[in-house]
Amino acid sequence: MHGLRFAVGTLSVFPVRVDRVDREVAGTAMALAPAVGAALGAVAGLPLFLPGPPLLGAALAVGLLAVLTRGLHLDGLADLADGLGSSRPAAQALDIMKKSDIGPFGVMALVFTVLVQVAAASVAGFAALVTACAAGRLALAWACRAGVPAARPGGLGAMVAGTVRPAVAWAATAAVLAGAAGLGLLSGPGRAALVLPAGVLAGLAAALLLLAHARRRLGGVTGDVLGALVETATAAALTTTALLT
Repeated sequence: MHGLRFAVGTLSVFPVRVDRVDREVAGTAMALAPAVGAALGAVAGLPLFLPGPPLLGAALAVGLLAVLTRGLHLDGLADLADGLGSSRPAAQALDIMKKSDIGPFGVMALVFTVLVQVAAASVAGFAALVTACAAGRLALAWACRAGVPAARPGGLGAMVAGTVRPAVAWAATAAVLAGAAGLGLLSGPGRAALVLPAGVLAGLAAALLLLAHARRRLGGVTGDVLGALVETATAAALTTTALLT
């Protein structure tokens, strides 16, 4: 329960009492992150059932998701884009990411990612949004697995880096894929049971590519890197599902 409370308190706006915070709890929280993501997607996806243009419902859903997460992951995406876009050495790029303002690279990354998520969600629908939110948080388990270092000694990245055993990351992946297949079967006949798992794999692949680039440029993960991975995986999963629907 300590890990679940830490996951909910860190990844959502819902108030929870966190009684214990250490690396063991952090590792459990990152392993449970996909379940929290699926719950967030289920709540945020409710506007998709509103009457009216699907694009409007998708815009409201993505906006509600940002509210439910306090915009934390979007902020990380913007900061990472500014840091990487600066082409500065790692130390200077990390300093840029710590600043509170958003530069042109961050603005472009935010606008593009949100537009992609809204457009894809309007086509893919509720089940795809739930799956994509789970896939986005599954990226956290892989980014926090043993062997992935923190880019700086303090902050959220240092707390969670290296706390998830590879076997646990694989188990979380299997659980998300199974859940996606089950949700696909419930949402409709045809290829849905294959389309949603394909979205999960595409989202995870996109996140791992970004993680590899961030490790080369920055030396490891930070809280901003983790947030960017969530948004990237979510967008890639939604896009893949929309294209295959």
